[in-house]
Amino acid sequence: ILHLTCTRVSSDEICTDCDLESQFRSPNSSFSLASHISSQIPPQISAIHLSQIIAASNMERQETLEEQIEALLNVEKQMRLAGDVAGTRKAACDILQLCFEAKAWKTLNDQIVLLSKRRGQLKQAQTAMVQQAMQYIDQTPDVDTRVELIKTLNSVSAGKIYVEIERARLVKKLAKIKEEQGQLAEAADLMQEVAVETLGTMAKTEKVHFILEQVRLCLDRQDYVRGQILSKKISPRVFDVDTSKEKKKPKEGDNVVEEAPADIPSLPELKRIYYELMIRYYSHHNDYLEISRCYKSIYEIPNIRENQELWIPILRKVCWYLALSPHGPMQTSLLNSTLEDKNLSEIPKFKSLLKQLVTMEVIQWTALWDAYKDEFKNEKNLLGGALGDRAAEDLKQRIIEHNILVVSKYYARITLKRLADLLCLSIQEAEKHLADMVVSKALVAKIDRPQGIVSFQVAKDSSDILNSWAVNLEKLLDRVEKSCHQIHKETMIHKAVLKA
Repeated sequence: ILHLTCTRVSSDEICTDCDLESQFRSPNSSFSLASHISSQIPPQISAIHLSQIIAASNMERQETLEEQIEALLNVEKQMRLAGDVAGTRKAACDILQLCFEAKAWKTLNDQIVLLSKRRGQLKQAQTAMVQQAMQYIDQTPDVDTRVELIKTLNSVSAGKIYVEIERARLVKKLAKIKEEQGQLAEAADLMQEVAVETLGTMAKTEKVHFILEQVRLCLDRQDYVRGQILSKKISPRVFDVDTSKEKKKPKEGDNVVEEAPADIPSLPELKRIYYELMIRYYSHHNDYLEISRCYKSIYEIPNIRENQELWIPILRKVCWYLALSPHGPMQTSLLNSTLEDKNLSEIPKFKSLLKQLVTMEVIQWTALWDAYKDEFKNEKNLLGGALGDRAAEDLKQRIIEHNILVVSKYYARITLKRLADLLCLSIQEAEKHLADMVVSKALVAKIDRPQGIVSFQVAKDSSDILNSWAVNLEKLLDRVEKSCHQIHKETMIHKAVLKA
């Protein structure tokens, strides 16, 4: 058997029959000694003998792997001391390739640490080594091996600016594994350790995507304060950059920005992800105005505007959250700009809702709720889900506030009983809602409770009163002058008629 399998070849001899030694010792060869043995074993040999022979060949192969690594380490030392960048890089990468082909994952980790700690190791060699080892992560046999390899690469690249992008990507991979294992807090802490906004050579889309992952993990663990702080690292203007323009060639000495990996979404997709995360944050605080602004920004993404099935549910959400938003200059501006949108005619019910809110007329809550109750409940089946647990109560509150503002435009003084009748509320409820609006400075009013009279007039100081008198006198004199001119004109016409 030994003669048939050419095991007579020693480490210093060459087999002249089949050149087995040259195939076996070649670093880049895919030759398998075990398969070569099994192909030449006679059929009468038992399976036990065959397994013993293969085990012996594996031991010889392991020894040969160590010998090959030792030889390459000597080559790497000579190249490193000679300052040969290409040779050092090639020797280091070949050592990692040998370990990977042999599936010796522990040896691979040990060699990565050993090569990185060698005296005077070149930056280019370390960068190439880390980049090559990262390609092996997805080909590891199990999760524990993958985590161990990532941690080894993390320790090697820590504190080295020339592999900062690789380290950020490694942390992201490790955080994803932790999240899949249910360790959400650890994943969020890992991601927050990396400040990608300081990495000048990382692509803009990759930076944005990394920060968005940080925000998402914080929101998932309900850390809304930290999530909001991290979201401020992204300026919304970054999504409006025109990518069709040609990129300027970097000048000599400038940092070359790397291309983003293929799995990183485009800017429009990142914009949608960013505003969806912001909607999650503002929904926690019931900030309806900001939620409507986020949906408005998603609605303005070009690929969404082109697809009617996508923009109709988003535009519905914009209308609903505008109706739920407290009265203010921003809310009024968004209401008017949304009403001018031609696409709103595709959903006439919501156009009618916004028109009622813009028109200074009292809205009957019961009639409005009967008309829109089904649409309100149907929102949970559409994009973005339900409007919230308190949305129905808040909508009623907004209608009451709208009606009070309308009353204040038409009345200078009104009794509380009449105000309650107009609002379809009791006197106590009407007084409470009016007081809340005064406290929030949405309205100026005074209540005379003994007499039951509400005054919407603003108290004027002495300078305002004097200014109003001066304006009134100016108007009076202007009218007197116009009257005199008309009288003089009629007199002249009358005299001309008499002379004729």
